[in-house]
Amino acid sequence: MLRDMAALKQTVVLAGATGYIGQHVAAALVAEGYHVIALVRAHPGHVGADVLEHCEVRVTEVTDAATLQHALADIHAHAIVSCLASRNGAPDDAQRVDYGANRNLLDLAPALGVSRFVLLSALCVQKPRLAFQHAKLAFERELMASGVGYTIIRPTAFFKSISGQVARIRDGKAFLVFGTGTETACKPISERDLARYLVDSIDDAGRRNAVLPIGGPGAAVTPLDQGNLLFELAGKPATFRRVPVTLFRVAIALLAPLSRVIPALAAKAEFARIGHYYATESMLVWDADAKRYDADATPSTGADTLRAHYTHALSSTDGDDALGAHKLF
Repeated sequence: MLRDMAALKQTVVLAGATGYIGQHVAAALVAEGYHVIALVRAHPGHVGADVLEHCEVRVTEVTDAATLQHALADIHAHAIVSCLASRNGAPDDAQRVDYGANRNLLDLAPALGVSRFVLLSALCVQKPRLAFQHAKLAFERELMASGVGYTIIRPTAFFKSISGQVARIRDGKAFLVFGTGTETACKPISERDLARYLVDSIDDAGRRNAVLPIGGPGAAVTPLDQGNLLFELAGKPATFRRVPVTLFRVAIALLAPLSRVIPALAAKAEFARIGHYYATESMLVWDADAKRYDADATPSTGADTLRAHYTHALSSTDGDDALGAHKLF
């Protein structure tokens, strides 16, 4: 039950409210009684419409500083929560969104009276090799130096991001893995648990001015573990098809030099780098001294399990393509 208007907490500006995680954050903020100013590019249609029904929607373009300032000119807010992320990781889009749009929000923080900026980042920035990682890190550094109280949350993989092959298993196809399927691992977290963590961070003094890696409950899982769990829950024999990581290396080797002559190929080269990164790097805390990923050092939170998520996903065709360009398979 939503609290009545008299019981509302402070105002929170939410950027990325119609995105995959942003919709869940909006719901969590509303449930906690915050007055939510949801920033959207256009009035929502079916995507996020139910959630945003309980928010104050402001139509703006967060990548344009003047437009954003105009949209928030009459707002006084307690906090900004940013779930912004570039759609595809291409260099131009990453600079425009992961860095630029967040920078626009931060520039407005003093005028809005904001005392806390909660940023959804990504665990992969700890080993940056990609354009979007460098853009996220550039903004993280500026946020930490801004004087605004901050909480930077770096989650591991989302449930949905490792659910791109559910339909394949339902259809009796093989589960695709890179290499042996054991080279990488993650501690996936549900969108609901991550949203709660973000919202709880607004007024948690222990998370103030902190960079927080976070994963979901349970042990780290490899792609092979994920496939075996899906086959078990589907009641099907486990069948795997191994994809060589060298495919990405070949694509990078071909596209990178060509992109210097044909600029349009630069984005494709970056997509190949992104694919190679996620095929070879774990989404766990990186121990720089030991030069290894450390599952035990990756904090766990929440109650939603991957088993429960896969069980539901196998029985429903809803949301198979929810991640769009964010799915590796």
